[in-house]
Amino acid sequence: MVVSVPATSANLGPGFDCLGLSLNLRNRFSVVPSVFTSIKIQGEGEGFSKFLVDNIFVNLFKNALQKRGVQQNFEFLFHNAIPISRGLGSSSAIIVGALSAIHHYLNGHINKEEVLHASLFYESHPDNITPAVFGGFNIATTERLPGEDFQRSKKKVYHLRTSIPSYLKAVIVIPPHTISTKLSRQALPKRCSYADATYNLAHASLMCMAFAQEKWEVLKVASRDRLHQDKRMKLYPVLYGVQRMALECGALMSTLSGSGSSFFNMCYAEDARALQARLQGKYSNFRVLSLDFDNQGVQIES
Repeated sequence: MVVSVPATSANLGPGFDCLGLSLNLRNRFSVVPSVFTSIKIQGEGEGFSKFLVDNIFVNLFKNALQKRGVQQNFEFLFHNAIPISRGLGSSSAIIVGALSAIHHYLNGHINKEEVLHASLFYESHPDNITPAVFGGFNIATTERLPGEDFQRSKKKVYHLRTSIPSYLKAVIVIPPHTISTKLSRQALPKRCSYADATYNLAHASLMCMAFAQEKWEVLKVASRDRLHQDKRMKLYPVLYGVQRMALECGALMSTLSGSGSSFFNMCYAEDARALQARLQGKYSNFRVLSLDFDNQGVQIES
């Protein structure tokens, strides 16, 4: 089988740990029965020996089958397009891909709701894993429910999604510099004021309605944040210039992707090429990609 999982961009400004969307930039994980276990990586992560020695996908897949008494070796071939440690959901793609592969191998199909809740055991926040599973624009939160157990997680994910129209595109700016999620979280204050909390609640709510009603003109305001983005961007100040240029050149919104270092920009499809060219011209040592949005989520392609 070939399991295909999209990249994701989470937070989207004010939606800290609860908003995310899916991008048509995919990792493809091929799993084939074999006499011996082998791992090959092409694309992102190629040449890094640690991904061959201690591979999360392989470990999750093999451990799950061993617990069920399945004795079988596999050939694993990874075609990775999602940049690593750039805030585009590469770790979520691996987890969702592995758990989907397990479900498909054991059951012949994927139960996406079960995959989502199983993924929560490995990713404590649902903002990346939810769009990776379902595609589109997603709102997700967790609630701890007594007596319920989803794949060893004692939380349930409540989520809603809407598809993203094809007349919109994402222009993603990917710096060569990585930002550790752990380090990025350490830069955040332990407390916030009522004013800042209310500000983010209002702007995140406005963003959700903008996506639901396709009122894209309000996104420049709706995507503003007071809880995390500025603190994280200070770790890599060049990102302020990326955001400013994107908004000046036609972006409907421009936000730090996850914890960074990538920047997510949304625009109308007819503006994407010009926006990509302007950003690439200014930041020549960065990768700038023009991408469609993904409304499918994880897929079994073969």
